[in-house]
Amino acid sequence: MFNKNKIIDNSQNTHISLMNVFKRGDSVTRTSYFLMGYSNLYNHQFIKGLFFMFSEMFFIYWFLIYGLRSLLGLISLGKSASGEKYDAKLGSYVAIQGDNSMLILLYGLATVMAIALFIYLYRVNLKSARKIFEYQQQHRPLMTLKDDVSELLDDRLHLLFMSIPMIGILFLTVLPIFYMISVAFTNYDHSHLPPGHLFHWIGLSNFANIFSGDMASTFFPVLSWTLVWAVLATVSSFILGVLLAMLINTKGVKGQKVYRTIFILTMAIPQFISFLIWANMLNNAGLINSILENMGLITQPIPFLTDGLTAKVTVLVVNLWVGMPATMLISTGILQNLSQDQVEAAQIDGASKFQIFKSITFPQILFVMAPSLIQQFIGNINNFNVIFLLTGGGPSNSNFYNAGDTDLLVTWLYNLTLGTQDYNIASVIGILIFIFSAVFSLFMYKKVNKLQGVNG
Repeated sequence: MFNKNKIIDNSQNTHISLMNVFKRGDSVTRTSYFLMGYSNLYNHQFIKGLFFMFSEMFFIYWFLIYGLRSLLGLISLGKSASGEKYDAKLGSYVAIQGDNSMLILLYGLATVMAIALFIYLYRVNLKSARKIFEYQQQHRPLMTLKDDVSELLDDRLHLLFMSIPMIGILFLTVLPIFYMISVAFTNYDHSHLPPGHLFHWIGLSNFANIFSGDMASTFFPVLSWTLVWAVLATVSSFILGVLLAMLINTKGVKGQKVYRTIFILTMAIPQFISFLIWANMLNNAGLINSILENMGLITQPIPFLTDGLTAKVTVLVVNLWVGMPATMLISTGILQNLSQDQVEAAQIDGASKFQIFKSITFPQILFVMAPSLIQQFIGNINNFNVIFLLTGGGPSNSNFYNAGDTDLLVTWLYNLTLGTQDYNIASVIGILIFIFSAVFSLFMYKKVNKLQGVNG
């Protein structure tokens, strides 16, 4: 659909600021700043004008009836808790419906998002009024409904298709994230569970509790183990996966496809099945301890999952079952596409296989897999399955608050949420995990991009 009215000189693409439009515009244009869609209606763009006008009327009605109350509720998060009151007429206690802090917080945040969407729509209305004003100043015919539809289908079709998913993302993804962040600044814990109890804003007290309060004795050991786990799990899977790929792809090795298929099977089987089987085999009465005892190699079961240090080593080793084959597949693809010119030149110069691997093959694999390694590291920080399904975070540690020796931050967050129901502390942990993951990812990706730019 081609419209000659859409041919605009580059000089006409410079828009007047919305403030200047209000100053220089006529009464119709200025009225659109208060009554949305008025300029469209006045200039016979009825559908667009009615849409803006009814949107404003509906928003004002909704805000006065519901929105304002929800917005004010964010200040106190409720004043009266649910409970019981003695009714003299009935001669018994009756339930009293009080405020629900959780719903008040949720409705309040939803109201804030609804206001933000209306502000965006209001700005669209102002841009539409500005467009009409600019066309009139340039003595150009205004766009008709057909022209608007044509422009929408030709130039803004992606916006049309993205609008509904974006609204869904706002209320089903962004809203829960804002809710979690807000809870971190409240006293929403097992002592303040709605609807029976109210919770309120307490500022940064939860963060102070994590870093220097009662939770510090649990947070810092769990954080240290989380970082150690993420580094060792990523590095071990990467190095052993690369070595495994090198061995399988060595010239003269028979059955290469069979070996690859065997290792791929570990990825095809759901992780929770593999880890539960490993947990059964590694317990004190499991298959591995039974075999070792029957062979006379041990006199008592090895505490694979019941001793703190041994359990940490165990989860690192079992993690190779999943991590190593994935790295092996990626490394195989890289090895099969590496240029052999440098390798042949090094062989002519008398370099050994180890020297070739150290100076040529391994650096190239590391260079290609650097973004993947960053992703694996962040994934291991949030690796819930391995810890939860193997050890459940145990063995328990009496010095920790609702955490065990092998708990990561993410599994501790799970325990705080569904165990002791300390939602405020769990929210703080979630925020800290996000901040660390985001900062580390941005920093490392920036470094990788610089190195790739230099080498490219």
